Amino acid sequence: MKKRKLEDLIELTSGSPQFRITESTEDNAPIYSFYGQQEIENDLAGIEVNTENAKSICTFDDVNILNEGEVVFSLISGRTALVRSAHQGYLYTQNYVKLVPKEEIDIKYLIYILNESEHIKKQWLMGLQGSAVLKHTVKQLRELELPKLHDLDKQQTIGNIYFCQLRLQALKNRAANTERIITFEKLKEVK
Repeated sequence: MKKRKLEDLIELTSGSPQFRITESTEDNAPIYSFYGQQEIENDLAGIEVNTENAKSICTFDDVNILNEGEVVFSLISGRTALVRSAHQGYLYTQNYVKLVPKEEIDIKYLIYILNESEHIKKQWLMGLQGSAVLKHTVKQLRELELPKLHDLDKQQTIGNIYFCQLRLQALKNRAANTERIITFEKLKEVK
């Protein structure tokens, strides 16, 4: 069986080059928040883990934006996420790539494969070529060889379990951080 590359299954759209976006000072210029690493991690967790305000820009330029339910890949971290409603309309830059399936595949399963597959991780490591800093490229992403895909029902099951696990882990981390803060506040009271 012929190996399938990501580009055979998925259409890739790179983000807007940030340095080419012309900022406007006009009051009626649309305001766009930038989609960044904080947003991708929040989307993966399914909750707002990091709550810093996103950077924004006012521009009349035609820019690439994300919509709820779309899949986005970070060339910086190598992580893939499903855009949540909280990040609807965010501008994505050249550090991110939107992934649009050309044929039927469960998008949560696709995210699971790209984030967790050992087969994919090995391909990224081979692309490092001795470099200590991992910066992914669109070419590498496009040429990733996919493992054999499960049937659609199994894809949906795996994808749903993966997303439930990510959310559960985020909630546990949030609870542990809150407990730590409370404990340290109580320790400050001890004299």
